[in-house]
Amino acid sequence: MTRLLAAVSLTALIALPATAFELDPRFTDNDGDMLADIPEDPSRWVDPSTLIFAYTPVEDPAVYVEVWAEFLDHLSEATGRPVQFFPVQSNAAQIEAMRAGRLHIAGFNTGGVPLAVACAGFRPFTIMAAEDNSFGYRMSFITHVNSDIQTIEDLEGRTLAFTSETSNSGFRAPSALLRDEFGMEAGVHFTPAFSGAHDNSVLGVVNLDYDAAAIADEVMFRMAARDVIDLNDIRTIYESDPFPTTGYGVVYNLTPELQEQIREAFFSFDWEGTALYEEFAAFDMTKFMPITFEEHWAVVRDIAAATGTSFACN
Repeated sequence: MTRLLAAVSLTALIALPATAFELDPRFTDNDGDMLADIPEDPSRWVDPSTLIFAYTPVEDPAVYVEVWAEFLDHLSEATGRPVQFFPVQSNAAQIEAMRAGRLHIAGFNTGGVPLAVACAGFRPFTIMAAEDNSFGYRMSFITHVNSDIQTIEDLEGRTLAFTSETSNSGFRAPSALLRDEFGMEAGVHFTPAFSGAHDNSVLGVVNLDYDAAAIADEVMFRMAARDVIDLNDIRTIYESDPFPTTGYGVVYNLTPELQEQIREAFFSFDWEGTALYEEFAAFDMTKFMPITFEEHWAVVRDIAAATGTSFACN
């Protein structure tokens, strides 16, 4: 893969106070951790006989049924009930499923976490990390290796693929960078397209459907590891500082005991020799590390402030 990296720090563009973040009025946050409180009234607790788990939307969800199978078996043993993998097709569908009570445990993409927290009562508590607790991915602008696009300025007049408007690296972060550092606005200086998922954007660049795309690099590298793409077909013209990756957690109104069992299952899972390890170890993700939404998603909320993004629920 060819790299022609712009010497621009995205974090320098978003040195703003954290965006005003509010939960939907149906939730409370009495402890000030920015998450929906577990209801005090036991009659509002949910104790499903079967737990539903969803991973962030990808082009081919069936691939991840097998990747997550051993972890879901472990989760089933820890909670004493079946756990079903729910393949979702979009960030919006995933959030709506949790909001409607059809989804109990999930991994939401970086940009989707705040909206899921605000609107669906999502309580994230972990991300994947390396053994030394390093974590994160980079937002990258990519183009085909045979393209004449060499710099971000060369995107003018071209078609640039984003993923969805809820995505941090697939929309919000690149939009802030293009506007604040390069004075480039969608629909004025370039034509935006929305692919729906990072892997769709990567494939679109490889297949010359899009001139360029804004993506999370970890998705591109996992696709290459599965021989879905050849990195030699791609040129990276910009990559950001690291962001937190997919956040995992539960819906707020599961029983406190069940929430604790699920939490402990994440941290007690033995990755060695599993499909999850095989999928993610090459990217230095070999364990689940505890996080807080307040601390680890501050930069994402700042990007939302820089782009005028609202977390109001429709």
